Amino acid sequence: MKIAVSSYSFTQALRAGRMTFLDIIPKAKEFGFDGIEYVPLGMSLEDEKELAVKLAAQAKEYGIEICSYLIGNDFLKNGLDSEVERLKKEVEVAVLAGAPRMRHDATAGFDAEGKPVSWDDALPVLAEGYRRVTEYAAGLGVHTMIENHGFYAQNSWRVKELVETVGHKNFGWLCDMGNFLCADEDPLSAVKVAAPYAVHVHAKDFHLRDASRPRPNAGWFASKGGRLLRGAMVGHGEVPVDKCLAVLKDAGYDGWLSLEFEGMEECCMAIQEGYANLKNYLGLNA
Repeated sequence: MKIAVSSYSFTQALRAGRMTFLDIIPKAKEFGFDGIEYVPLGMSLEDEKELAVKLAAQAKEYGIEICSYLIGNDFLKNGLDSEVERLKKEVEVAVLAGAPRMRHDATAGFDAEGKPVSWDDALPVLAEGYRRVTEYAAGLGVHTMIENHGFYAQNSWRVKELVETVGHKNFGWLCDMGNFLCADEDPLSAVKVAAPYAVHVHAKDFHLRDASRPRPNAGWFASKGGRLLRGAMVGHGEVPVDKCLAVLKDAGYDGWLSLEFEGMEECCMAIQEGYANLKNYLGLNA
C-alpha cells in the first residue's frame, strides 16, 4: 500500500493561518508521504478549480500524487437532478487535480423540508444518484466512491447495500476504519464487511468513553448510540488499525491508505506520529 495524507488532517493549521493549501504538498513530501487527498473545505466551485490546477502542478514538481478528491453532497435535501449536475462539475475538478478517485457524500437523511427519510425510501434515490455520477465520471477516468461517514450512510450494512444496489464497476467504497465507531460498530468486524468493496482506505483513530461518564468541554462528540468519541493520533486510540490493515491485505487490497487526523493535538506532530505507526504496521520500517 502507498500512504497518503488527507489535506483535512491539516485543518487545524489552515484555520489558524499557520499554513495554506499550497503548503500541504511540500509538508507531505517532507514527512515522507507518497500522496495527498484534496479536500476543499467549503470553497466555491471556481476556487476549487483554481486550487486544483495549482495543486496538480505542485504535485508534479514535488513528485507526489493527488490520489483522491473528497467533497460533500446531499441527494435528498438538495434534490437528485440538481445534485447530479453539480457533482458532474466536481468530477471535472478532480480531473484538473489529476485525482483518479472522487468521494462524494450521500445524504444526512433528511428531505428538503427537514423531515427524516427512512433508509428503505432513500436507497433507490441514492443509488440512482451515485450511478448517474459514476457513469459520467467513468468517461473522464475518475472512479467514484462512498465513504462510511456522516451518521446516516455510516453503518457497514447500509454502505454495503448501497454499493451493491449501484452495481457499477466504476463505483466503490472508501473504507474509513475509524468512522465505524461513530455508528457504534466494531471497526474490525465492519472492515471485514467493507474489504471486498474497498477502492480506497482511510486510517483514522478515535478515543472512546462510555456515555455514562461526563462529557468533557472540548473535542468530544457523541456516536449514534451516545458513546463519546474524540479524534486520536493513529495508533493511540481504540481502533485496531494494525488488525484492520491485515484484514484489508488478506482481502487483496493494495491501493492507497490515507491518513486522516481530526484530534486536538498539534496536527503536524500528530500526522508524523500516525505516519510512523502506519509504516510499522505495514512493515515499512524494516
